[in-house]
Amino acid sequence: MNIIMMHTHDTGKAIEPYGFPCSTPRLMELAREGMLFRNAYCAAPTCSPSRSALLTGMSPHNCGMLGLVHRGFQMPEPSMHLASFLTQHGYETVLCGVQHESDDPFRLGYQRRIGMVGPDQGANDRVNALEASAFIQERHERPYFLSFGMFNTHRPFPEPSLKHDSSYVMPPFPLADCPENRTETARYLTSLDTVDECVGMVLDALESSGRMEDTLVIFTTDHGLAFPRMKCSLLDTGIGVSLIIRLAGKLPQGVVTDALVSQIDLFPTICELAGLQPPERVQGTSVLPLAMQPDGRIRDAVFAEVNYHAAYEPMRCIRTERYKLIVYYGDYSGTILSNMDDSASKQFLVDHGILKEARERVQLFDLYLDPVERTNRAEHPDYAGVLAELSSQLETWMRDTKDPLLSGVVPKPAGAIVTSASALRPTD
Repeated sequence: MNIIMMHTHDTGKAIEPYGFPCSTPRLMELAREGMLFRNAYCAAPTCSPSRSALLTGMSPHNCGMLGLVHRGFQMPEPSMHLASFLTQHGYETVLCGVQHESDDPFRLGYQRRIGMVGPDQGANDRVNALEASAFIQERHERPYFLSFGMFNTHRPFPEPSLKHDSSYVMPPFPLADCPENRTETARYLTSLDTVDECVGMVLDALESSGRMEDTLVIFTTDHGLAFPRMKCSLLDTGIGVSLIIRLAGKLPQGVVTDALVSQIDLFPTICELAGLQPPERVQGTSVLPLAMQPDGRIRDAVFAEVNYHAAYEPMRCIRTERYKLIVYYGDYSGTILSNMDDSASKQFLVDHGILKEARERVQLFDLYLDPVERTNRAEHPDYAGVLAELSSQLETWMRDTKDPLLSGVVPKPAGAIVTSASALRPTD
């Protein structure tokens, strides 16, 4: 069995298969030929921790990725990466394009790197899709694992194409419907077009190679969109991710499941499909039971965390089917704007008073009655039992996983770059 993992930056669930108002026909095609996971969540809504968790099957604080690689954070044991594991089990492991788990992909276990990374990374995605396609059509003596990482839909977004008139788009929730956000949305949609085109190129190459039927195809992203209250937020707009998996004969076609899954569940899923025993350290659970029973469940809750993004912002959350508990452990009482990507959408909030908002340290949401996480019920007497139960489950998870946050401030590694929580921009 070959494995192709296609992944984007900052896309969340804002693609057509999840009902987002856009056209991504190749992703729709993939969804209809595979399984779509409506309730998939990352382990951290910030790039390097999310990707490291996905590719080790462990929480960020357990695999040791507490911040961003380009700011000086690293996994202490990069050999825990999926590429290293598959290399040890006879796979040809190849990276094409973007990764964000190490400053040296060969330390992660990749045997080969193809494609381009460089200044104009958004434009590189099409070039890299061609490189990935050429690799797929090579003659292979061994099964392969191809990680195809796209820079899109990361900022900076391209200018809106003629296809996307900013007068006729709707900004994603929770952005205000204003000219600034409509323009930003049109730019996001233009970036998303490149993603869909590149996915199509890879799928076409796989089809022409004659290996479509015995190749596991995964499409996902690292976390929510690069807009305020999405990326680096533990709201569902931050931790909710696209996840589509296709493997003919092993996974049903055109099936949608509402079961809770975490991206750390992908490592043991890949192992099971490949006939490999996952390492004992892996904390995820295979999603394959959902192939037989899509309306079943493999877990009762998912957990997510933030430690460092640009600034230190220690948070933990537990999300069940109905409830979400978010706890903030830091000292800064306001909104940490340096952990929001700079944009016209962010500036709109600054201009209209976001700096006056105070942070709620404990947030409890009833996702059946309040799916947009607008009403904090942490102080509501009717939810006292729910708050106590989720608080206990969250603390148990933190203790069981030896979360360093239980001992106080999580230290940054020597030399890592950390922005002040009071700064307005990540670069301040």
